[in-house]
Amino acid sequence: MNPLTDKTVSFTTASSTDGRGADRDLMNLPVRALIKLGVRNEDFGYHLLRASMVIIFFFFGYQKWFQYEVERLIPYISNGPLIFWLYPLLGMRGTTWFLGVSEWTFGTLLLLGFWNRKLGILGALGSSATFIATVTIIPFMPDGWDAAAGGFPAMTGNVPFPMKDVVLLATSLYLLTQDLRGELRSTGTGE
Repeated sequence: MNPLTDKTVSFTTASSTDGRGADRDLMNLPVRALIKLGVRNEDFGYHLLRASMVIIFFFFGYQKWFQYEVERLIPYISNGPLIFWLYPLLGMRGTTWFLGVSEWTFGTLLLLGFWNRKLGILGALGSSATFIATVTIIPFMPDGWDAAAGGFPAMTGNVPFPMKDVVLLATSLYLLTQDLRGELRSTGTGE
C-alpha cells in the first residue's frame, strides 16, 4: 500500500506471480551495468590496479616539484636505510626532483604497459623498488611507535604515512608477476 495514494502497488512481472520478479530485475540492473562496463572481464582487477598505480605515481611525482614536499620528506629520506645517501649526493632539492622524475618515469612505463607488456614490466620493477625503499623506512623512523600505547604496533608520528606503501608494494609485485607471466606465455617459454 502506497501511503501517499492509498493505492496498492504491485511488483509482479509476467515471469513471477509472487512479487519477486521486479525485485530481481532491480537487483540485476546494476549487475548488468557492471558487466557492460567490463567488470566481469577477468582482467578488470589487473587493469584497475595498473590505472590506480599510474594515477598515484603522477600525483605523488607532481608534489616533488614544490618546496613544501622538500621539507615534508626530510624525516623519511634521512631515516631511509636504502635512500639516505640521496641527500649527500643530490642535496635536498635535487633529491625531490630525482624522486619526482623517477615517479613520473615509472608511472609512464606502467601506463604504457597497457599496450606493451615489456614496458609494463620495467614500470612494475621500478615501482617495486620504490616501495621497497619506502617500506624499509618504517622500522627506522624515530618515535614511530607510541610509547604511551605500549609501543609497537601503535603507530604514531611519521610511521602511518609509509604504511600505505605495504599495499602499494604488493600491488607492484602483483603487476610484475602478471606481466612476466603474460610475457612468458606470449613468447612460448612459460607455463
